[in-house]
Amino acid sequence: MTPSPHRTNPRPQGTNAHPLRFGYGTNGLADLRLDDALALLADLGYDGVGLTLDHMHLDPLAPDVAARTRKVARRLDTLGLGVTVETGARYVLDPRRKHGPSLLDPDPADRARRVDLLIRAVRIAADLGAHAVHCFSGVLPADPAHLADPAAPAHPAATADPAEDSAWKRLAETLTPVLDAATHAGVPLAVEPEPGHLLATLADFHHLRRILGDPPALGLTLDIGHCQCLEPLSPADCVRAAAPWLRHVQIEDMRRGHHEHLPFGDGEIDFPPVLEALAATGYQALTVVELPRHSHAGPHFAAQSLPFLHRAARAIPAGAEGSTP
Repeated sequence: MTPSPHRTNPRPQGTNAHPLRFGYGTNGLADLRLDDALALLADLGYDGVGLTLDHMHLDPLAPDVAARTRKVARRLDTLGLGVTVETGARYVLDPRRKHGPSLLDPDPADRARRVDLLIRAVRIAADLGAHAVHCFSGVLPADPAHLADPAAPAHPAATADPAEDSAWKRLAETLTPVLDAATHAGVPLAVEPEPGHLLATLADFHHLRRILGDPPALGLTLDIGHCQCLEPLSPADCVRAAAPWLRHVQIEDMRRGHHEHLPFGDGEIDFPPVLEALAATGYQALTVVELPRHSHAGPHFAAQSLPFLHRAARAIPAGAEGSTP
């Protein structure tokens, strides 16, 4: 993509110029029209956008979604913005259930609706030239007893809980056609460990990877705040541990034990070591600011976030970038 003529805050240069590419999530700009949001991010100097497929921006269920996607692709190219497709819209499938239905829903027809959405997202991502498609597992049903099948043979990677083990099997089965679509399209599927979900941690990601047989199309979305929230490792150590599977990174501040996405400086994360670890891995895709509950002041937080990340990147010691993790 050609550089954007709109950019007024280009990436800082100098001896510590970093290879990281920063984006901002449209789920934190939900009150803006998509074209306005993209222009804002280009003007601020962002390298790309985390595009959440939703009714107010690029609706994956719209009858003319292919034509809309082509228009967005042209706009991204004009503005010089990279893109990752995100699928965390709260009510895109069900106006009454947040993030419903999920890949773990009891009703096969409901699960199929989520699978269809993800396959649509893969196609949209391919048409946009996106780096990856983000997704998550969903939470266990309120009454998971129906998941257990006492007649089913135990899986080699079984957990101590038969219902939970059946949930992992269901997740693997529902993701398989999505992974097939991702393989065909050449777009990685980047699963996000989400606090409170079945797949909540890096260990859970590796559990799923083993169940599926480590398919090449399966990658990881690493949310830096989630690492601070509940992982046993520090966020920087999480980056190093996750490096071989990183396909998408989300970033915000957070406090230990509290799943609340915070503006930079309002939490507990020390960001220079995190960015140093990311740079050292050779990660080339977008690192996207994730502030979905701050849309009421989205332009303000978008303007504040990029200078913060640039300052943190400049604090990386000279010579630290590009080293092996």
